[in-house]
Amino acid sequence: MQKRISHTDRCCGALYGMFIGDALAMPVHWYYDTRSLQQDYGVVENYVAPRNPHPDSILHRSRFVPTSPQADILHEQSQYWGKSGIHYHQFLKAGENTLNLKLARELLMQLSTGAGYSAKLWLQRMAEYMTTPGNHNDTYIEEYLRYFFASYGTGIPLAQCGRDDEKHIGGFSLMLPLLIALSSNPEKAEISAVAHLQLTHGGEMMRIWGAFLCSFLQGVLHGAAYEKSFAQAVETYPVDMDYGELKALQAYPDKTVVCRHFSSACYVHLSVPATMYLALKYEDNPKQALIANTMCGGDNCGRGAVLGAILGARHGMDGWPHRWVENLVDPPPVEKLFPDEAP
Repeated sequence: MQKRISHTDRCCGALYGMFIGDALAMPVHWYYDTRSLQQDYGVVENYVAPRNPHPDSILHRSRFVPTSPQADILHEQSQYWGKSGIHYHQFLKAGENTLNLKLARELLMQLSTGAGYSAKLWLQRMAEYMTTPGNHNDTYIEEYLRYFFASYGTGIPLAQCGRDDEKHIGGFSLMLPLLIALSSNPEKAEISAVAHLQLTHGGEMMRIWGAFLCSFLQGVLHGAAYEKSFAQAVETYPVDMDYGELKALQAYPDKTVVCRHFSSACYVHLSVPATMYLALKYEDNPKQALIANTMCGGDNCGRGAVLGAILGARHGMDGWPHRWVENLVDPPPVEKLFPDEAP
């Protein structure tokens, strides 16, 4: 008989899962040549620090010029843009999170004050965090943030700076923490989380896939089986995904499914099904799920955060190895969010 898992434990497990999935994948983030990934790092089972050169880096083709001083978000990292072989996260430590999860932690810290969620206060906090030098040491700034702050630099109000055609799985790293933190009130949580997503990742594609994930994860957080939660979410949000087909794909190697059948890239209509495939295949083995996701390369940080949330909601904190929990550099502030029951 499976141990009864409290709702709070599921929430803590989901939040830790997001941070663990991102941190584990961070050193091999955006490796599209999985042979190079394994040659450079072996099988990634523990947190390791990234190193240069990164063979698949595109920083030499990336560019961001602030539209005004208040839009400067690269700061001291700007010197590395335009150069070849630079690892996207070159200065992060083993167990440290990428910028998306650093922002997620900022949101959770705001929620932990007890003042409740406010989109206006969040946008102000994000703007201050991003435009203040020294708040983080991640070299890469994702495209959605570059667009957002380029708009902000021209005088557009913060609430109107989001991009309307975003379609990257990394956006869910900003949405799911809010859903989890508010999940004791499911209806409010889903509405708030999808609206929060649209602040930076607008467009119908992100809204539908985001709403699907919110609905599915909400079911799991409240103890529903994957199949039941999946069926309810698909019935409400008709995404192009079939539970039986995802289960049938388990007969094939993970890299074949994630990298070829779907894609290891970030686009949500492919990356979410790839993530769901891993969640279903490794439902009873969350540790192996995050290792498998990491070794598939591509946007494994974006997938890893979503996958970690799903598996953590299923198993609670017991799903994660002690070493992964203890060695996160900046873990989610669950003791502030759930002071009565947090681990």
